[in-house]
Amino acid sequence: MKIIIAPDSFKGSMSAVEAANSMNKGIHSVFENAETVLLPVGDGGEGTMETLVAATGGYEREVKVSDPLGNEVSATYGILGDSKTCVIEMATASGLKLAPEGTSPLNTTTYGTGQLIKQGLDDGFANFILALGGSSTNDGGAGMLQALGMKLLDRKGKEVRFGGGALNEIYEIDPRGFDQRIRSGNFMIASDVQNPLIGSNGASYVFGPQKGASKEEVEILDTNMAHWADKVKQVTGVRLHDRPGAGAAGGIGGAFQAFFPSVMNRGIDVVLGYINMEEHLEGADLVITGEGKVDRQTTSGKTPMGVAQLAKQKEVPSIIIAGAVGEGIDSLYDFGVVSVTSMMSRPMTLKEAVNEAENLLASCTEQVVRAYFYQSLESKRRMML
Repeated sequence: MKIIIAPDSFKGSMSAVEAANSMNKGIHSVFENAETVLLPVGDGGEGTMETLVAATGGYEREVKVSDPLGNEVSATYGILGDSKTCVIEMATASGLKLAPEGTSPLNTTTYGTGQLIKQGLDDGFANFILALGGSSTNDGGAGMLQALGMKLLDRKGKEVRFGGGALNEIYEIDPRGFDQRIRSGNFMIASDVQNPLIGSNGASYVFGPQKGASKEEVEILDTNMAHWADKVKQVTGVRLHDRPGAGAAGGIGGAFQAFFPSVMNRGIDVVLGYINMEEHLEGADLVITGEGKVDRQTTSGKTPMGVAQLAKQKEVPSIIIAGAVGEGIDSLYDFGVVSVTSMMSRPMTLKEAVNEAENLLASCTEQVVRAYFYQSLESKRRMML
């Protein structure tokens, strides 16, 4: 019996690695001799760097950079086991978790993410994976570009201030100081966001409120982003306004499309490729995956969906275990998913669920495999009679 264990993190309670270990414990409480392959994964959001580093036998390096408000903070970037690829998780420098409560995306910057890229270049890397999830920013990647030497000048020839609230002040984009090493690099952008840069489905309107923007601020941000897109087109000829993926992570996706030799792929596909998921599926009887909450958003390219899709291609059934199960999950069953189960065993508070998460997940996994492999267990019982 071979079972693939491939969960994402359960946000706020367990990392992907911890979740995988809990699932493994639950399986072996039923089948002591089962072959389990632990492949904790991520979809481009928080934890993606840790997943890729662990899966490839790499390591992490600490760097001092600017946080979303320009204060110094310690961030890390990863080096894969090939010692040739640098993994940068945007959230470690420009993430929502680094922005104090009440912070507006009018003021947050991607400058720290640019500093991480520059450090990677300084350390000799030319191959990069950029995980864009969890950002607190809506500056179109302007701060990142500034950290890499691009000048964004107002009408008086002075550098504009940080944040999406200042994009309308940009009169000239001067690319002459932009780091030339970027031209010869390879940048894989891990993101499942296909939103354009501006408009009702753009970065500001869709994601701005999640980052603390009021209705009035969203309108300002979208207007400013349109101004930014106009300026970028003047310099590069690239029209980002309605380009798919340009709105990822507050518009930094557009900056990569316009100024970097980059390719955008679904975050989960990037991760599954690097951990050789397809090879591990050979001969597998079942895949167990999961994350903190499974609902209709899961079908847009979140970890459980991506894992199930690949498993189905190999004709391996999958089971999803979640902290909470919401509406809109029916389409998951079209991708080889046998069942979607909540690990909650009784009514409980969020605090209780977080504190007991690892035990709850192990217990739920035990029950799931008991049910799924019932015939095997029954045959074994009869043989013992």
